[in-house]
Amino acid sequence: IWESQDVPNSIAMDGKEDLIKPKDSILTGIGCSPGIVEGIAQVLFDISETGTFKPGNILVTLHTDPGWTPLFLSCKALVSEIGGFLSHGATVAREYGIPAVVNVTGVTSLIHTGDYIRVDGTKGWITILNSVK
Repeated sequence: IWESQDVPNSIAMDGKEDLIKPKDSILTGIGCSPGIVEGIAQVLFDISETGTFKPGNILVTLHTDPGWTPLFLSCKALVSEIGGFLSHGATVAREYGIPAVVNVTGVTSLIHTGDYIRVDGTKGWITILNSVK
């Protein structure tokens, strides 16, 4: 039974689910590196696509590993579908001082390359401000 239950992304110190709830139009995850930026999303599914990344875009991906690190020098923020506070993407984003939100369920199908988005790495919220689809 427990396997079918959804769990919150964060739990308050008292053991209860975080009561701060975003609007329905906001995607939520775990805010792992603070800051708020807006920009054009670029969705990459595989490390072989990194050569197509445009500097200044927001990287949206399933996950990252050390091979993705060079992109962190030129992206405004990171959004990933998989990860936690100690995951590769979260750790490197903090080191490079860029906002990061990880563990955003379905983000690579909800956000498309070219969408204009806001990433709030403090609250763990992503807002699609202008969608290309």
